[in-house]
Amino acid sequence: MASSRRRFLKHAAAMGGVAFTRPAEALAAASPQRHGQTSAPSSPQELLARHAAVAHATAAPTTTQPGDEDYAAMYRSRRNWGRWGANDQVGAINLITPEKRAAAAQLVRTGRTVSLSRLFEPPQHFMTKSTLGAGGGYVMDYLGFIYHGNTVTHIDALCHIWDGDGMWQGHNPDAEITTQGAQFADITHWSNGIITKGVLLDVPRYRGEPYVTADHPVQASELEAIAQAQGVQVEAGDALLVHSGWAAHQDNDDSGGAGLHPSCAEFIRDHDVALLGWDLMDARRSSSLPWPVHGVLFNFGVALLDNALLEPIAEACAEESRYEFMFMLLPLNVARGTGSPANPVAMF
Repeated sequence: MASSRRRFLKHAAAMGGVAFTRPAEALAAASPQRHGQTSAPSSPQELLARHAAVAHATAAPTTTQPGDEDYAAMYRSRRNWGRWGANDQVGAINLITPEKRAAAAQLVRTGRTVSLSRLFEPPQHFMTKSTLGAGGGYVMDYLGFIYHGNTVTHIDALCHIWDGDGMWQGHNPDAEITTQGAQFADITHWSNGIITKGVLLDVPRYRGEPYVTADHPVQASELEAIAQAQGVQVEAGDALLVHSGWAAHQDNDDSGGAGLHPSCAEFIRDHDVALLGWDLMDARRSSSLPWPVHGVLFNFGVALLDNALLEPIAEACAEESRYEFMFMLLPLNVARGTGSPANPVAMF
């Protein structure tokens, strides 16, 4: 039994409560499964192995794709390493100044809020119920989960990934990342929250199609065209949300690999975006780079909001007839954390 779970159950017993466990099989039977998900294994080691297998299965192709050398050169020549100082651990979030946040607040007109998070169903969920006498009682939860991957809405810290040149600022991941966590550029450097102007680019609505497919990835030129068609500008310090139709894709297309073409990374750098939020992520069939668009994280210092649920915000933008809003994301202040589960909110 994992030590954290053992301590949790020992504490429950000391409090006079009875611990109730919900194994993966019981959890699967009790709640509807999301498309493509199966019941989770019960140990952290098995969870890690499962996520590693998924990452391997969805990895970029090993054969060099057209333009890969140019995109790799673009990343290297336009890196933000040193832009905010040699020891900076905040990255492009530096672009969100107090003035930028104040301007974002001016976008709030009706007070309408929309969550950008998928439903969170952790693979390990243990409960303990206790009594206090005189009819009183309470319940506590223990959660075990891996938020990186393609199921949980989360934000990636700058230390999360790297390539052969290193992680953010060129630091060596072997020196900065240990089993105890990240020693450089962890999630705590965004503990004051990410609050800025949000811009949604709605690809399916622009195309007149339900979702982005692997054979027709989102290109940088298309992002420019969508912004113009929607009458919105992507500016320095913005949170850019790209809706690709995740829900419809998951319901109708098991091929995988759909999302943003690596040319979109140059669009993000051109516009000095502070945060990228997406639903279908890298178009991995279009590039053999290890991180076709994820590379904006460690090259440009752009925060990544992975696996966002963007259908509701796309509907809200259409109803409000505007595609900019106040964007708010408050990461958990996890010591040495490589990211955080998140429930981002847009306010109109």
